[in-house]
Formats: sequence, C-alpha cells, structure tokens
Amino acid sequence: MESLLTDRLATLSHPQRLAVFRLLMRRYPDALPAGEIAQVLALKSSTASVYLSALTQVGLITQRRDGTRLLYTVNLDAAGEVVSGLFVDCCRGRADLCPPPFSDLINRTQMMTQTKFNVLFVCTGNSARSIFAETILRGMAGDRFTAYSAGTLPRSELNPLAVEMLHAKGHCIGALRSKHISEFQTDDAPQMDFVFTVCDHAANEECPTWPGQPVSGHWGMPDPVKAEGTEAERRLAFQQTYGALHNRLLAFTALPFEALDRAALQKRVDAIGADPVTTG
Repeated sequence: MESLLTDRLATLSHPQRLAVFRLLMRRYPDALPAGEIAQVLALKSSTASVYLSALTQVGLITQRRDGTRLLYTVNLDAAGEVVSGLFVDCCRGRADLCPPPFSDLINRTQMMTQTKFNVLFVCTGNSARSIFAETILRGMAGDRFTAYSAGTLPRSELNPLAVEMLHAKGHCIGALRSKHISEFQTDDAPQMDFVFTVCDHAANEECPTWPGQPVSGHWGMPDPVKAEGTEAERRLAFQQTYGALHNRLLAFTALPFEALDRAALQKRVDAIGADPVTTG
C-alpha cells in the first residue's frame, strides 16, 4: 500500500498529469473522451494519451470503451486513499495534527441540519440553464432554499426564449439578471451550502475554493442557446432543458438532508448528476 501511495504521488507530481486529474475531478461523475481532455487542456493528442495512461496505471482514473472512443473518469476511492494515506493515517486521525483543511474534513461529518440552504447554479453565460435552475428551485422550495445563479462569462442580458419560457411557466422573472460569479466570491457574499455547475465549460474551469466547503455537483447538459433549426425546434430545446432541470431539482429537494452526513449527501448529489437527463 505504501508503494502504491508513492507511485500515485509521483504520478501527480507532474504538473500536466495533475491538470488532467483535476479536470476529471471537476467533471465528476462525467466520463470524458480523450479528445475533449486534450482540447480543454491544450494538449497534443499523443501527449494526453501518455498522461491518461500513467494515471490509469496507478488507478487514479478509470478507462472504459464506448464504441470507438475511450472514456475516462476519476477514481474517487483512489483519490480518497491518497488523502487518507497522507493526512489521516499519517496523523492517526488526530485533527490537531492535520493541516487545517484536512482537520476540517475529519471534523465535518455532521448532518446538515439548518432549516434553509444557499444554492448557487453556475454556467458560462448565465442566460438560460443556470437561470432556469435558480428560478425552478425558488418556485419549488423557496421556503427551504435560497437560490442564486451566476456565469463565468455572463452575457449582458438573459436569453429571450429562456425568459419567455419562464414567464409561460408562471415564474416571477422581474428580478432575474445575468451575473458574474465574482459577485459570490466576496467577503460579504452569502456563504453557499451547495454549488452546482450546469454546463461542461464552467465545470472545466479552475475556480477559487468556496468558503465553508459547500457540497458541489456537476449537472451538465447541452446549451439550448446553441440549438439550431426552426423556431419550433429551438423552443423544444429550451423546453427539454427546463424539464431536465426540473426533474433533477425534484430529486434534490426530496433528499433527507437531516439524515445524511456530508459524504452520503455528496454521493446522492453525484448520483442525481449521473442519471440520464430526462424531461418527462
């Protein structure tokens, strides 16, 4: 076991191999094709292949074939073993001996018992998907959740078809606006309990650590703004996105938060994101 830990640390010591691993961590539970990994990290295909092979050999990521493509996903058990080997086993589980972030991880296994949670939805443009999620959650369970949304590259205004659909669904849209994620990273910003990325591009980006260690999840789905075709086909794309987010948020709001510790809650959140997107 000691030898495996050493091999894994040696593999992660290379900056670009670490970048591949961190990308797959951000995109979990998605499985990414090698080509997308290479594109996001600006690597040559052959170089990306070498790095993926090295990470696979030590078990930090897993590989599966989908037709002609190889898909890669992070191995959370292995990642946990690295952290445990470095800080839990080494410090004998004593929080006072561990660096502060890991001390906090040991101590924070309690249930989330507050009566209202802050939830932030992030995408690139903050003009459709994250706006849908913010509005749906507010209407679905505004007594238990305070919903926010933001973009990493927000547009100057909301997408007209998104606004039209929300209005048709009976949502209050007067206060909605496109916002940059930096609004929620200031000292006086509300502290988030949950942060969800709803597009792959936003999940691919490196973001500062959120205060309070919120539970995070990736619920990526296609961007309806980029839908092509007739006006009816474009409207259908927005309808499907709205329906998929509505179903995921139904599952999220039904979770027994008071009965789950953070680790169990994280698994439930990941499972919601891993389920096939349905709109029914």
